[in-house]
Amino acid sequence: MPQEYIEIRGARENNLKNVSLRIPKRKITIFTGVSGSGKSSIVFDTIATESQRLLNENFSMFVRNFLPKYAQPEADSIENLSMSIVVDQKRMGGGSHSTVGTITDINTILRMMFSRIGQPHVGPTNVFGFNDPQGMCPNCNGLGRKLDVDMDKFLDTSKSLNEGAILFPEYNVDSWGWSNLINTGLFDPDKKISKYTQKELHDLLYSEPIKVKTKMGAKDFNLTYEGIINRFTNKYIKQDLKPSLSGLKNRLSLL
Repeated sequence: MPQEYIEIRGARENNLKNVSLRIPKRKITIFTGVSGSGKSSIVFDTIATESQRLLNENFSMFVRNFLPKYAQPEADSIENLSMSIVVDQKRMGGGSHSTVGTITDINTILRMMFSRIGQPHVGPTNVFGFNDPQGMCPNCNGLGRKLDVDMDKFLDTSKSLNEGAILFPEYNVDSWGWSNLINTGLFDPDKKISKYTQKELHDLLYSEPIKVKTKMGAKDFNLTYEGIINRFTNKYIKQDLKPSLSGLKNRLSLL
């Protein structure tokens, strides 16, 4: 197969002065030079920008209204470009559910392809999405690994609440979380956790949220108590597992 090239003529983005060059395709090309020599201007502001602009032109005007806008780079001509995936020096956003596929939207295109031509047919586009509640694994929430609480590191059953049985720092003895738990009056603070009944242990770890009247100093308060594992899961694990549903719905509405 003859060697193909990306051909650029008269590039003038930023500090480029009518630069012309040929870059071999299907090979690794490295741009080096001192700061301000034009590396980013040629790679990101010229080649990558034009590639993204040409890709967006394949979509309908309706879809383009939801896509980033790219101006045509300053150059006489740029030829033989393919779709590009840009990994630049800027920090990418996202969380545990972000992948190369979601950031570049290739994942969306693959979901659409499988939902329309895949056999056997199993459902609409969203059931192929690991970030969608209809498509994600219920056991790992689409992460490919399950996040859970290590009970040996969370609770020392040989101690009582007053002795610091809860190893998570939020419930250190005399802390706010520990005081709230003790002031509910639901548990004997001097009873070792290993002596708890099955119901007492379940209520400590997993009791749906309940309203509890307690006293702080000379004042009475109404507090919401929930099991310490439930609270940890809701506060830390589930917050990290939540996909960006608003962005997801916007993408799905376009398909």
